Amino acid sequence: MPILWAFLMSLKTRADALAMPPKWVFTPTFEHYQTVWSDGSLLAYTQNSLIVTLSATAIGLLLGVPAAYMLARMRFRGKRSLLLGILSTRMIPPVAFIVPFFVIFTNLGLKDTYTALIIVYLTIILGFVIWMMRSYILEIPLELEEAARIDGCSQWQTFRFVVLPLCLPGLATSAIFSFIYAWNEFLYAMILTNRHAKTLPLGIYNWVSYEEVRWGELTAAAVLAMLPVLVFYFFVQRALVRGLTMGAVKG
Repeated sequence: MPILWAFLMSLKTRADALAMPPKWVFTPTFEHYQTVWSDGSLLAYTQNSLIVTLSATAIGLLLGVPAAYMLARMRFRGKRSLLLGILSTRMIPPVAFIVPFFVIFTNLGLKDTYTALIIVYLTIILGFVIWMMRSYILEIPLELEEAARIDGCSQWQTFRFVVLPLCLPGLATSAIFSFIYAWNEFLYAMILTNRHAKTLPLGIYNWVSYEEVRWGELTAAAVLAMLPVLVFYFFVQRALVRGLTMGAVKG
């Protein structure tokens, strides 16, 4: 209903949008989409969000999946404490880190940069990827890896050719949730960016002012912001389904 409401609101004139009771039958208009598109800044914000989101998601998977594999298969002292420390990144409210992050990145000269946002998003994404992928890897029979090692595979080859193909559902799920988190994140982006690295959620918020809320443009921008997520989900969903249909002995 919220998505349907936003879509219908983006097609209403200002008078229809503010009508009480709400109008369900009206003449649609695309003037709000034209206004948002002609503004020009939406494309820049979208580019910033794509750079930050894809980079954070890719780096999160690149670092998180091998870490999850080692935490699932290796035994070492302090492993439980390390897992708890990783989980704590999801337990503490993000607002608690605003001031430390702001001070650190300001002193390093990284405020209003892609690097700052990517690092901040990784603090959340990495913990999620590690715990998600570790649970998938623990479900893979250890005998498959032992058979690969007997056949002459190194630990890296076993991870690459045996474990990763069986973890495609987990990889797809982790990628989807990481992408959605980074794409929709608002709080850190508002504090750590000013102009150059401003992301799409902040660009949508531009249509909210002290005097009024331009509901038509706001909802039109929100609908456009959903499209990249839907496209990303479409491609990742194919990998998820392919992973579910793969067998452990498929040659």
